[in-house]
Order: sequence, then structure tokens, then C-alpha cells
Amino acid sequence: MIKSMTAFAREELTAPWGNAVWEVRTVNFRYLDVSARLPEEFRGMETTVREKVGARMGRGKVDCTLRYHAQSTQGSQLKINTALVAQIKSAGSEIDTLLGTQSTLRSLDLLRWPGVVETEPPDLDLVSFAVTTLLETTLDGIVEMREREGEKISALIDSRCVQIQDITERVIAALPGIQMAMRERIGQRLAEVREQLDQNRVETEMVVFANRMDVSEELERLATHVLEVQRMLGEDKPTGRRLDFLMQELNREANTLGSKSVDTQMTNASVDLKVLIEQMREQIQNIE
Repeated sequence: MIKSMTAFAREELTAPWGNAVWEVRTVNFRYLDVSARLPEEFRGMETTVREKVGARMGRGKVDCTLRYHAQSTQGSQLKINTALVAQIKSAGSEIDTLLGTQSTLRSLDLLRWPGVVETEPPDLDLVSFAVTTLLETTLDGIVEMREREGEKISALIDSRCVQIQDITERVIAALPGIQMAMRERIGQRLAEVREQLDQNRVETEMVVFANRMDVSEELERLATHVLEVQRMLGEDKPTGRRLDFLMQELNREANTLGSKSVDTQMTNASVDLKVLIEQMREQIQNIE
């Protein structure tokens, strides 16, 4: 099963220690490129993030963002930073002296002052485990979305392969008639000027021309490449690069078919083939 390289997933977890949100985005890229945006407390997880992503994906540009908001442990007692309170009180008295005023510091005002109430930090080992588990869940969502998108792309490519096979079969069926009609036209023209030409040279040129207009090898290679594309669509491993290479080969055969064309039907077939191949190539750029 092929997979798309475009996906997005978001997972959120709220626990006594706080709130964590993972957002993971993936887009097409030639190699696997993992970018992790982590809060300062979780900088040490960057290697883990890369390993987790690498175990699930083979190609693509992957952006992993973690948002974390900590809160005090439930049931813990408030702890007052008495040293900070003393500093605030001293600073307030100094300002009162300078201004010649008398102010009253209220305890509730002091409690709202940043740093006056000290909270017990959460257990980072516990939080890291929960955040890593949440990342696994987020990556599950990414893989599922990539697989769903891959199924759609696979169906589109397979339908184009069927159309290419139909065009190829029509050209093969029409080829004897095209060749016979071309020989008759050439024979009529040669009959008009036969007395002026060297017969041996004419026969030699006819053989050369017949070889040049023979497209049986190109048609056989087209059929072989299409079968290989269909086979690779069912593989359970990254195939994007190999499929892209096959698109180049298919396009080469279609171009050669057009350059050897001696009939409108064959020329139109070459154009139709190149359109279908380009449509497949655009889709394959997004396959892992």
C-alpha cells in the first residue's frame, strides 16, 4: 500500500500536571526531514521525537510542535516566598518615604505578585512519559491519514495505467494497417519517379525507413513499464522514487512513439500518453 506524504494530526491531553498538545504536519520532500519545536523543559526529547518519526515514515518533511502548560500539583500546600515578600515590603516603604505618602500593602495584592506563591513543579519524568505516549497517538493519526490519501492516489494512478494500456492496445491493433497504408503511399510516389532512381538505393532506403517507423519495441516497453507501476502500487514499502523513475521511462517511450509517427492516429496516441503520464507524475511527487 502506497502512502501520501501530506498529512496533519493534532492530539491534546489534560492531566493534573497540566496540558499538552502535539501538532504534526507532513509534506512531500525528497528525504526524511524532521523538525521538532519543543518547550525548554523538553529539549532533551528531540532525539526521541526523531526516532519515533523515523520508525513510522520513510520520506517527507515532518514538523512536530509540542505546546505545554504546567499547573501546580493538586493537593499541594501553598508555599510563600518570604524573602520576596520582605523585598516588596521594603521597596514599598522606600517609595512611601520618597513620596511622603502612607500606603497599605494588602496580603491579597501580594499573593497576586509573580513569584510570591511558589508552586511545586510537576514530575518531569511522569510528564515526559505522558507526552511521549501522546506523540505516539498523534503519529498514529498521521500514518492513518497518509494511508487514506495514498489509497486515493493509488486509485488515480491505476486508472491512468488502464487508459495507457487501452491506448497501447489500440495502436498495436492499428499498426499493420498504418504500415500498409504508408507502404502504398510510398509505392505510388516511387512509381512516378522509378525510372529516375537507382533501384538498389530505393530498396535500401525502404528498409531503413521501415526500421525507423517500427514502434513495436516502444509499445512493448510501454506495456512492461505500466505493469511494473501497477505492481509497485501494491507494495508495502516506500516506492515514490522508483515510480518517479518509471514515469521518466514511460515519457521517453511516448516521445519516441511521437517522433516515429507517420500517421495522425499514432501522433494523437503519443500526445494522449504524455498527458496521462504527466498526470501520474504530478501525483507521484506526493508519494512516500
